[in-house]
Amino acid sequence: MRTTALTLALMLSAPALAQSQQAAQALYDQGKWQEAASAAAALNTSAGLALAAEATTGGASLVPDSQKKALFTKAQDYAKAAISRDPNNADAYFELARAQGRLAQFSGILQSLGLATDMKGNLDKALSLNPKMAGGYVALGLWNANLVAKGFIAVRASGADRNQIVPNFEKAIALEPNVAIHKIEYANALILQGKKAEAAAQLDRAVALPADTFWEKRDLEAAKATLAKLR
Repeated sequence: MRTTALTLALMLSAPALAQSQQAAQALYDQGKWQEAASAAAALNTSAGLALAAEATTGGASLVPDSQKKALFTKAQDYAKAAISRDPNNADAYFELARAQGRLAQFSGILQSLGLATDMKGNLDKALSLNPKMAGGYVALGLWNANLVAKGFIAVRASGADRNQIVPNFEKAIALEPNVAIHKIEYANALILQGKKAEAAAQLDRAVALPADTFWEKRDLEAAKATLAKLR
């Protein structure tokens, strides 16, 4: 008889599940996003499915544009499944918001504005469940920055606020001062506002921080390239 993923999950003890989650995370940290997503989803837990969503969204950055939309949709499905298993999993709402934000970049204007609204709701939910989630504040800062950059119609339709950009990034950096991606995304938001000198200052701080995982090293190289363009 074929053993299903659900059966396997039920057979695993709590320590074994935790160990398997760590193994899936280790695969993702090495850049093996497909293996990580499969291993994490097979756990059939809320935490596992949230990690599967994260890995799938991350992996989409490595494939051709023609394949991205399908991966962001898949990540969204993983995150929704994670929420259905645990409605109090802040990471699951965050991953749903992240997938929606990426998906909006490959959608029409009306659909993208709808996704932006859903994204904001999911970020708010994630932060209500975990007020110390630094990544949530980064995402909110970017949400406001990107919509403000699109102009009056996008701002009017979404409720984005230029005055909410800096406070969200500052809160994230105060919570996790040694996480480079927060400063990198802050720089990206500042570039959207035409604040190149301030963006360069954030990138200077980011590139001085250590990079351990595949994704951190990739972010670091991208930050160095952006910094070179700003000089």
